[in-house]
Amino acid sequence: MSQLRLIRVTPKYLKYPEGSCLFQMGNTKVVCTTSISEDLPEHAKAANKGWLTAEYSMLPRATTTRSPRGRIASGGRTKEISRLIGRSLRAVMDLSVIPEIGLVIDCDVIQADGGTRTAAINGGFIAAVQALRHWRKENPSMAWPVRDYVTAVSVGLLDGKAFLDLDYEHDVKADVDLNVVMTGSGDYVEIQGNAEHKPFSQSDLNNLLRVARQGIRKILTVQKKVLGELR
Repeated sequence: MSQLRLIRVTPKYLKYPEGSCLFQMGNTKVVCTTSISEDLPEHAKAANKGWLTAEYSMLPRATTTRSPRGRIASGGRTKEISRLIGRSLRAVMDLSVIPEIGLVIDCDVIQADGGTRTAAINGGFIAAVQALRHWRKENPSMAWPVRDYVTAVSVGLLDGKAFLDLDYEHDVKADVDLNVVMTGSGDYVEIQGNAEHKPFSQSDLNNLLRVARQGIRKILTVQKKVLGELR
């Protein structure tokens, strides 16, 4: 099933952050914000470049049962997804041209129904571009660091068939689960995947990546409609 769930984007969703949006894929809803700071980590200062980092979390009742806040924040899954979002966005940024600023991407899942990490990447990128545009209005001499779009989608294998953008019901049944991150120009940033029940073939992998590319192109169209030219 190579159909994306319905995507809705509400840009500038919050009043105070330099960039923000509500990104919805089906029933998954993620509030993404970007804050700009001049407080940089030491490794970025030493390299004379800016920095981008991300923090991902879920509200206690984003799922069918409540999860304690402390357990969510300290969990390994939360940290792993935070790092994925940061890596994905840094892949399309030339941070050496903005050595004076750092970007903090916060992605908070308010409702989870599968694909939360991919929705966070898609919305986080939108919020980051908004924030950089806001900063450049106040600093018109700023060089533009965004080199390309970045987009992500989940795919899975169920009963030998490739499914795109799985909701939770299908995700837990999938024999293979893949998260694919790509640039707007079609290069891979990251592929995360595993076999849940039995190993999968090269042919299965090729088919999953083909379906993922189809979904990526559609999500990219949505991002471009919101953001337009990257400048």
